[in-house]
Amino acid sequence: MSLPEPLRRRLGSFSRTVFTDSQRTGPRDPGDGADNEVVSSLPLQMSLYFNVYFFPFWWLSIVVMLHLKYPDLSDYYKFILVTIMILTSLIEVIRLYLGYMGNLQEKVPELAGFWLLTLLLQLPTILFLLFNEGLKIQPLERAVNSIFAVFLTFQVIAAFVTLKRMANKLATHFRLNEFDQLEEQPIPGFYGLGKEKGAISMS
Repeated sequence: MSLPEPLRRRLGSFSRTVFTDSQRTGPRDPGDGADNEVVSSLPLQMSLYFNVYFFPFWWLSIVVMLHLKYPDLSDYYKFILVTIMILTSLIEVIRLYLGYMGNLQEKVPELAGFWLLTLLLQLPTILFLLFNEGLKIQPLERAVNSIFAVFLTFQVIAAFVTLKRMANKLATHFRLNEFDQLEEQPIPGFYGLGKEKGAISMS
């Protein structure tokens, strides 16, 4: 299972635009092999691993707290909390999958999708649950949401750094391929021009 091709192209283009270092034109060292460099992030992978085990505990805690305080909430907040629980659960499954795929297999579009979901959807949602006092926040909710917010903040930073490295590696690899193709394809008329010059010098 992978992202649809049009979405992958859009995310790939977004990654090249945002994360590629335009001042870097090639490997920093002649000995650096663009193909052999491992750019996956171990700290990000460890964070995702622990996040996978923490999320069911977070989900159970929030559901129990929602059940206990549901009668005391206004209809407005009841609707908001139920909607947030459904959307957050769906997004988290997709987000963690994209994070695993993008980081372990060094797939830039998948990791860019993970970064965008984390930054634009999950993190604001958890901060809303953490700081909106109208939700009648319970101590257990505040504790698990604080831990979740720390996970998300760390993953945003780690994924950003990893994406820059991956995008720069891909850009370097692309430039090296272009250079190799130019070397393999002779310039039209170049050798003929050389022969003409040789004939003129002989005469």
